[in-house]
Amino acid sequence: MTISGVALLAICTLLGGYLGDLLGVALGVKANVGGVGIAMIFLIAARLWLGRHSRLSHGLKTGVEFWGSFYIPIVVAMAAQQNVVAAAKGGPIVLIVGIGAVAVCFAMVALIGRLSGRVETMDEIEAREAEKLAAPVPHFKSGRIG
Repeated sequence: MTISGVALLAICTLLGGYLGDLLGVALGVKANVGGVGIAMIFLIAARLWLGRHSRLSHGLKTGVEFWGSFYIPIVVAMAAQQNVVAAAKGGPIVLIVGIGAVAVCFAMVALIGRLSGRVETMDEIEAREAEKLAAPVPHFKSGRIG
């Protein structure tokens, strides 16, 4: 049931938008602050929780994956609703926070990459598979290998 995935996405979007509005009020900004990101975090957390508790049915998984394929366009469309120009007129804090967030993301990607250990590259996987295919096939004679 794809509609279940759509409902999950809608619930996460509404919760993220509401919390983004509350965060905006708390910060004294007349805007939604981080609502899209909060919604995506809710969606990821909900999917992980449902998967771990074996409640992620095939239909729900299909619905979430369906909308997951639209992830980037959805985020772009939701972010387009934000008034970046008004936020930038608010002061240099917008640039400082934006640059800081990007720097933290780069640092986290590097940290996660180092903590995950060595990972086999696609070239190495393809080379290993090619070696398997190139290996000689044993001859069968009267039920014996040799």
